[in-house]
Amino acid sequence: MLAHALIFYLFSFVAIISSLAVISSKNTVHAVFFLILDFVSISCLFIMMGAEYLGMLTLIVYVGAVAVLFLFVVMMLNVNFKELRAGFLNYLPFGSLIGLVLLIEIGMMIGTWKYRDSFIKTSEIQINNNLTNTESIGNVLYTDYIHYFQISGLILLVAMIGAILLTFRQKENLKRQNITKQVSRERDDGVSLEDVESFKGVKLND
Repeated sequence: MLAHALIFYLFSFVAIISSLAVISSKNTVHAVFFLILDFVSISCLFIMMGAEYLGMLTLIVYVGAVAVLFLFVVMMLNVNFKELRAGFLNYLPFGSLIGLVLLIEIGMMIGTWKYRDSFIKTSEIQINNNLTNTESIGNVLYTDYIHYFQISGLILLVAMIGAILLTFRQKENLKRQNITKQVSRERDDGVSLEDVESFKGVKLND
């Protein structure tokens, strides 16, 4: 138990330090690396607390996709951070308004969650010890909330297609493959029969 507590506090300390380094680092690439370290530490904490599904989900989604995407975007885009810092005061009132709205929404959510009449206490939930956390979440997700799960997948698919269409740019003087033209090609389009006279060659450019 002592070793488990020491390792837990070690990961907690690393998570706090790395999260502070994310917002205090002047180099954007270093900030993304600290963010990856923060995600890994938090996923380890989830696994140590018995929530292995959340831990692996954090590793796969946030570390394997989101953080790597941030790293590629930061390294590929030539962002002028001096211009961004110069316009900070111009966006400060609007950003403060958005932050205030978020705080009010979080407060309302906590208030309604705390004083809900039909709230079920954690101690009253019947837990099946024969099932793991991942199996329990899968049973609920693919039975009671299967329609919401499918709808969310369709929304993500539409968002992905929209992002591709918005960023697509047609370039000229670029040879592209036309699948429809290739599939619908007939024999007459690719084969030409010529009646060649004796002792004369064929001029392909005619």
